[in-house]
Amino acid sequence: MATALPGTDRGGDPDEHDDRTGHHDGHHDGHHDGHRAAAGRMNIGQVLDLLRADFPAISIPKIRYWEEEGLIRPERTPSGYRKFSTADVDRLRYALTMQRDHYLPLKVIAEHLDAIDRGLEPPPIEPVVPVVPQVALSGDGTPSAASFARRDQLRLSRRELLKIAEIDDEVLTQLEQFGLIVPRTGTGHYDTDALVIARTARELAEFGLEPRHLRAFRAAADREVGLVEQVVAPLRGGRDAGARARADEAVNEIAALSVRLHATLVKAGLKRG
Repeated sequence: MATALPGTDRGGDPDEHDDRTGHHDGHHDGHHDGHRAAAGRMNIGQVLDLLRADFPAISIPKIRYWEEEGLIRPERTPSGYRKFSTADVDRLRYALTMQRDHYLPLKVIAEHLDAIDRGLEPPPIEPVVPVVPQVALSGDGTPSAASFARRDQLRLSRRELLKIAEIDDEVLTQLEQFGLIVPRTGTGHYDTDALVIARTARELAEFGLEPRHLRAFRAAADREVGLVEQVVAPLRGGRDAGARARADEAVNEIAALSVRLHATLVKAGLKRG
C-alpha cells in the first residue's frame, strides 16, 4: 500500500475541485505549478479526458485507489494537488488494458509494472479465455453420435462470447433475433453451441451471408429435430428404467446420421451444379 501523501485526506482533497475541472492550483504554488504544467504535467481531470474514450469506466476514485495500491505515483504540489506525467498516463493505460482485455488482478498488474520499472519485459500474456472443448467428429468430418451425447458445462458471458467469436454486439443481437443463438435459460450465459454458431456466422459473413440469410438453416434444423423427436417418442414412453437411456442413445445416433445425410446431399448437389 502506498504511503499517504499530503492532500489525501478524504474530507478535503484538493482534487475534488480543481483537478476535476481542469483548473490549475491557483495562487498557492505560484510559478512552480505553472512550470510543472508547462513541463507536461497534467491534473487528474486532464488524465480522465485522455483515457475516457478508450476506458469509459475510468473515474477519479479508481485513479486514487490505484495510486494507493502503488500502481502510479503522481507528483504532488505543495498544496496537495496531483500532477501526472505522460509516464503515469502510460502506466494507467497499461493497467487498464490488462484489466479489461486479460482480466488480470491488480497484484499481477503491479508485478508487470515493477518489471517494466526495472528494465525488464513483462511476461507474455496468454489469452484469458475458456478452453472450448473439441467436438467429437467421425472419420468423414461430420459430428459423431458421441458429439451429440456430450454435455459440457461451458458458460460464457456476452462479452466473452463477443471476444472469443470475434463478432460485434450487433451481429450477436441479429443472431438472437433470428433464433440462431439462444442464451441459457435463467442464466443469460452462452454455451459451446452458441460459440460455434457465432464463429461460423462470422466466417459465412466473409462471403456476404448475413444473419438474416441463415434463417433457412434454422428452419431446416428445426424440421430435422421434429423428425428425430417423432421417431423416438415411442421409446421415451417406455415404463422400464432403461427407456430414457435407450431414447437418448437413439436420438444421438439418428442426429449424427441425419447430419451426415444432410452434408452429403449438399455436397452431391453442389457437384451436380
